[in-house]
Amino acid sequence: WSKAHSSTPSTTACLRQSGNGWRRKAMLIRPMEARDLDGATQLERDNFSMPWSRSDFADALTKEYYHFYIAEEDGVVLANAGFIQSFDEADITNVAVCASRRREGIAEHLLQKLMEEGKRCGVLHFSLEVRESNEAAIGLYKKLGFIQEGIRKDFYDKPRENAVIMWKH
Repeated sequence: WSKAHSSTPSTTACLRQSGNGWRRKAMLIRPMEARDLDGATQLERDNFSMPWSRSDFADALTKEYYHFYIAEEDGVVLANAGFIQSFDEADITNVAVCASRRREGIAEHLLQKLMEEGKRCGVLHFSLEVRESNEAAIGLYKKLGFIQEGIRKDFYDKPRENAVIMWKH
C-alpha cells in the first residue's frame, strides 16, 4: 500500500469452532499489500471462473484509484474486496471469501470497512455487479443498503449469466 492513504486497520473478533468449543480469534481488516498477492490470487482462483491474476492485483496496488482490502487471521488471507474510484463514485469489485469461512460475517465486515474508506476518499455512491444466481451475495448487499438498479445481460462468462446491478447512495 504505497499510496498516501492513512487508513487504519480494523480488528474484528470472530468466533471459530475448535475441537470441543468456540474460541475467539482476532480478524484484521487492512489495506492489501504486496505480501497478500498470493493469498488474494488464490481466493480469486477458488471463487471465480475468470479470476484476476497476481499481476492484475499487483498493478492495481500501484494505482491511486484502486483500493483493495483484505481480511486476515493469523497471517492467512480469508477474504478480499476492492473498489475502483472515479470522482464521487466507486465500483466494488473482487469480493471473495475463503469457502470454509463463509457465513461468518467476514464479507460484511470487510465491505463495511471498504465503504468507510471510500467515504473517507470522497465516495458518495457505490455500485457493483453480482451474478443473478448468487442469492447469498445479493442478500448481503441488500442488508448493507444496496438496491437493485438493473440487469446487465450476459455480463458473466463461464457460465454465461446476467449480472444484477446494485447501487448504494
